[in-house]
Amino acid sequence: MRVNLPYGDSPTGEDLDAIDRTGRRILEQVGVRITDSTYLDLLKKAGARVDSERQVVRFSGDWLDEAVGRAPSRFTLYSRDGRNDLHLGQGNVHFANGGRVFRILDMRTGGYRLTMLRDVVHTATIVEHLDCIRFYVIACHAHDVSPQYYHLNDFYHAFNRTTKHVMGGCGSVDGVGQMYELACLIAGSEDSLRDRPFVSVITNPISPLTIEKNTLDVLHFCVTHGIPATCAPAPIAGATAPATLAGTLAQMHAEALAGVAISQVLSPGARVVYSAVPMAIDLRRMDLALGSVELALMNAAAVHLGKRYHLPVHVSGGLTEAKRPDIQAGVEKGISCLMVAAAGADCIRLAAGVLDSGNSISYEQYVIDNEVIGLVHRLLKGIRITESTLGFDVIQKVRPGGNYVMEDHTVEHMMDEFFYPELSVRHNFDVWEEKGRPDMLSRASEVVRTTLRENRDGLLDLSLASRIMRRYPGIQSI
Repeated sequence: MRVNLPYGDSPTGEDLDAIDRTGRRILEQVGVRITDSTYLDLLKKAGARVDSERQVVRFSGDWLDEAVGRAPSRFTLYSRDGRNDLHLGQGNVHFANGGRVFRILDMRTGGYRLTMLRDVVHTATIVEHLDCIRFYVIACHAHDVSPQYYHLNDFYHAFNRTTKHVMGGCGSVDGVGQMYELACLIAGSEDSLRDRPFVSVITNPISPLTIEKNTLDVLHFCVTHGIPATCAPAPIAGATAPATLAGTLAQMHAEALAGVAISQVLSPGARVVYSAVPMAIDLRRMDLALGSVELALMNAAAVHLGKRYHLPVHVSGGLTEAKRPDIQAGVEKGISCLMVAAAGADCIRLAAGVLDSGNSISYEQYVIDNEVIGLVHRLLKGIRITESTLGFDVIQKVRPGGNYVMEDHTVEHMMDEFFYPELSVRHNFDVWEEKGRPDMLSRASEVVRTTLRENRDGLLDLSLASRIMRRYPGIQSI
């Protein structure tokens, strides 16, 4: 029995119908701006309605259904060792960290600093050793790397520090080309990478309703080379989308469907997910409010919208405005992670390590969020109802006034029935004082120190790593 976790005034089937109809109406009557004549011609040849002068493409309902229908409803984002393969479209929920921030909270000083390449190394290492974070998203901008070698460095060091699936944004075709050549070397061949892609790429249209040439070029490269991709709109309610949640969802839905449809024109059957990152601002002060409960509502609704088209869904959760791993962070992250996971998202990124409205990361927050995600997964499992778990035989054996602690039934079920947190404090007060009053943050700090101290070496075969370094002298050693 899985516990049903409704969220407030949940959207009904009729509500979702209304949002879906409005999104499709936007695509048919308003359209999407495409800023390149080559792609306009491709879409026109494929049957879309193209206004070349205004650079606008409109999608009729039948055309849209046919295009989106070519996208696979199930596929796998592979890990390199096979232990953390992500099977999408099969009812599984996979959490990941977030990416491309510019600052990191340094708990030694209590202040923020710019992120460096070593932070890509450290965050990938930490994720590799946290069981509940199932894939790694390139975590931050490496300010100490030259722009021409940026993607070469961050993907190489990610691959060298985790065997989990790696996802990241690529800002140019040159960048995605660097990543692809590197991944092919590690996979052994282009065919091996196409068969078991252990890397995927995030692309983003620009809200409202615009997809630039560079985004399309990167998307085109990915889908024609067998690299799974997202085309994830990030509309901001009240800024780049209507102030109402329903209006933002309708526009976001149109943008997300357009990304899926265009990917299938470029390469029918390409592995692409329905992806969305709806956002909000505090309209009183115009501050970004990614930890708002409205954001959790919109991401949960986005899952239901994508599932209507039998597509794997990739959304965000676990965001917060908090500047430190504190009570606010715990409240905001816990609510959104639970809501979005309960909706059935295949992939939830930005769920670990991120603070400050998605602008910063913290090593310690990765570890704390791993535990939050573990709690969410336990809630999703619900209560198992079997002859054994109902326990009649052991109840009959123990009888009134007895004790279950030493019974075989207890030993058999103690490890699979309960989630045992590593960071939460469960000692009584006297023992807690004797241990120096530990809390989740102090325990997380110790996990970070231990993990980084005990895992200084890379994971790639040394001969392969040496060959890569010789071939690409722009890769920096850490």
